[in-house]
Amino acid sequence: MHPIATDTAPAPAGHYSQGMIHEGLVYVSGQLPIDPASGAPRTGSIEEQTQLAITNVAAVLEAAGSSLDRIIKTTVYVSDIDLWGRINAVYAECFGEHRPARAVVPTRDLHFGCRVEIDAVAVVDE
Repeated sequence: MHPIATDTAPAPAGHYSQGMIHEGLVYVSGQLPIDPASGAPRTGSIEEQTQLAITNVAAVLEAAGSSLDRIIKTTVYVSDIDLWGRINAVYAECFGEHRPARAVVPTRDLHFGCRVEIDAVAVVDE
């Protein structure tokens, strides 16, 4: 196993790694819409939050030698399922023709007042 650490994604706020590589896969920890430079959450529109969460996933993937188009599975946690259509629109724009497997998990409150969190599993060349 090989942990991933990058300054281009939010620093872990607890006892975990941004990602872990194991046997050709990278497991990306849940990424909130947090600005990696300041460490502050962005609680603007759900579209802005979704875009930043995906950007943070992409940053961890890049540090691992992977990319969004190599994701095989994501999990999207959403604090209000009524926001799903708007989240899905941004998600679809970011992924284009690539359609990884996905689970959507309605949840209650997410950390720091964020409304979306995304984790991922992707292929990586070790």
